[in-house]
Amino acid sequence: QVQLDESGGGLVQAGGSLRLSCAASGPPLSSYAMGWFRQAPGKEREFVAAINWNGESTYYADSVKGRFTISRVNARDNAKNTVYLQMNSLKPEDTAVYYCAAAPRSSIYRADYDYWGQGTQVTVSS
Repeated sequence: QVQLDESGGGLVQAGGSLRLSCAASGPPLSSYAMGWFRQAPGKEREFVAAINWNGESTYYADSVKGRFTISRVNARDNAKNTVYLQMNSLKPEDTAVYYCAAAPRSSIYRADYDYWGQGTQVTVSS
């Protein structure tokens, strides 16, 4: 059974940092690309960052490039894999629910992702 569990969200002042984690379990996630999306109130869910299965390729939305970093640790023997999103220099417009997702290949498109977590709230105060 595939399961994605996000954590690390919270309230932070503008200019601060947060690190989100996504514990991913279940085959075949060790060979899947992983992505982060976010959804602000009244807006559509948007792409934030993605990383390929072995961590060698990363992709970012222009709005977060240079501030956010995605990384992953693949566990052995189908134990939980972990994906991180380090968020620095946070801005009020980064406020959203952040979702972890898994796809067969790296993609910036929401429709390409097969599995989703429940999301974690990030609030950046001005």
